[in-house]
Amino acid sequence: MWIIWLVVALIFIAAEVITQGFFLLWFGVGALVATLAALLGIGSLTAQVALFLLVSLALLIASRTIFERFLPGRPTGQSRLGGAESMIGKTGVVIEASEGPLSAGAVSLYGSIWTAYPVEGDRPLVVGEKVEIERIEGNSLHVRHIANPQPLFGQQAPSTTD
Repeated sequence: MWIIWLVVALIFIAAEVITQGFFLLWFGVGALVATLAALLGIGSLTAQVALFLLVSLALLIASRTIFERFLPGRPTGQSRLGGAESMIGKTGVVIEASEGPLSAGAVSLYGSIWTAYPVEGDRPLVVGEKVEIERIEGNSLHVRHIANPQPLFGQQAPSTTD
C-alpha cells in the first residue's frame, strides 16, 4: 500500500510544480505521511486516509494563516478579486485617437492595449493624452480626460512660464 501512497504524493507534488498557487503541495505532504504510516504498518487503509486528510487540511489551513499574517496584503477596502474592476480610477494613455465622441480609440494601461470610448459628454480621444478609467463594459474601457494630468514616470511636467 505504501507504493500507492508514494505515487499519489508524487502526483500531487508534480502537479504543484506545474500549476500556479500554493495548494497541492500540502496534499503531497499528507500523502507522504500516509506513505510513512503504511511503510511502518501503522493503521488500516481507513486510518491512513484519515491521516492523509488530517495532515493535508491542517497544513493547508496553517499555511493560509501564515501567508495572510506575514506576506504583504492589499489595503483594506480593495477588491479581493482584482481583475478588471481594479482598473477603475487608474490612469491610461491614449495611443489611438477616436474619430468622434462615440467612436472607439485605444488606451494603453499596464502595458496592455484596450479599446476605449470617451464617456458621454467628453471630447474625442487624442493620442498622448492621459485618461482616467471610469467604467468597463465587456472588453472596452470608458474613459474621461484628466483635467490637470501629472506627468508620467520619466516625463517632465509642462512649463507654465512660457
